[in-house]
Amino acid sequence: MSAIDRAAPGPEAAGPARLVSGEVSDDEAARRWRLVLGRYAADELQVGQQDQGLERSLRYLYDREYTARGHRVGRDGPGEGGGRSGGGAGLGGSQPHGVDVTALGWLNEAGSLFPRETFERMQVDAVSRYGLTELLQDETALETLEPSRELAVAMLQVRGALNEQAASGLRRIIKRVVDDVVRRLRPRFTTAVNGRIDRSRRSMHRVARNFDWKRTLRANLGRVDAEGRMTVQDVRFSARSKRTLTWDVILLVDQSGSMAPSLLYSAVCAGILSGLPGINVQLYLFDTSVVDMSHLAADPVEVLMTAQLGGGTDIARAVRHAEQQVRNPSRTVVALVSDFYEGGSVSNLLTTVRRMASSGVTMLGLAALDEAAEPVYDQGTARHLAECGMEVAALTPERFAEWLGEVLS
Repeated sequence: MSAIDRAAPGPEAAGPARLVSGEVSDDEAARRWRLVLGRYAADELQVGQQDQGLERSLRYLYDREYTARGHRVGRDGPGEGGGRSGGGAGLGGSQPHGVDVTALGWLNEAGSLFPRETFERMQVDAVSRYGLTELLQDETALETLEPSRELAVAMLQVRGALNEQAASGLRRIIKRVVDDVVRRLRPRFTTAVNGRIDRSRRSMHRVARNFDWKRTLRANLGRVDAEGRMTVQDVRFSARSKRTLTWDVILLVDQSGSMAPSLLYSAVCAGILSGLPGINVQLYLFDTSVVDMSHLAADPVEVLMTAQLGGGTDIARAVRHAEQQVRNPSRTVVALVSDFYEGGSVSNLLTTVRRMASSGVTMLGLAALDEAAEPVYDQGTARHLAECGMEVAALTPERFAEWLGEVLS
């Protein structure tokens, strides 16, 4: 089965044979298999008129899988290495006469044919798997690309191979994605972090974290029936007072390749926190060395464009560096964003964490800081860190904001 199956559109893309029951007719099943198998399909599985555009878009992108494996791809399909014999050796020869076979042409066609979710996935494959970085060098293509967090992460992972013009296009895509994430997250961080609960004042700002259950009970005591059930009509919330003492928040972010999604959100969180009063943000990216990005913390785009994804991991060195920056342990939060696969000394790491936690530093280990919060991480090291005083979790950015609000209140 070819790589085309990753982007096969399924019944939602096109075609009248979709059945309500979830079952499909023989014709519809054959149609889907033709789109999945691509050029490896038997002659009996012909491309219908309605699917020629879908087939063409899938071939333009995913035939690159064949050429990368040494197959010759011509008009009739893969040649050397399996499948039916082909004509020419290039991808261009497989396209009908008059069809725009440029990356931009493919982008325009795929965007109009596939559902948004499928199109976004194909964009990621185009950049991360098949190197269609020319999409970043065309003004029209940049406007056509559907910015997504997945696309931004894929682009960051290939950034080192981009020329100056493509890097400029990448910056524009990254900025659009970052601006969208900041717009969504900033209110959450502002509400959660900016101030502490003042139970001496009532607030009309009705959010769950300001709920004052004691005053709510007292305000509704006159509404208890004979069976002891209370009808709550007057719900009370506490106000929040501005923070007068500064907290130091030190973010240590693993920039190994697997942590790219977490790096994106770490940069955004650092940027938002930098704009909140009463918080001093220090941002460090690390692999086998530690890079101080604190001077760029307020600019997530610049942080991401400067980051060097890949390389080894020395968590112990990063944590030791953070320890040297601590001025007031009781008012310092250290958040380590890593998959905990330590390439340095685990014993040194645990010793430093234990020492910092004992001094009063609040420590959190984030195995993931992204929308999914479903990490792949070294559970043994994480367990040892937790035993040494570091709270370990995988959090969404929203939950991270709430956690910081609880610590800083």
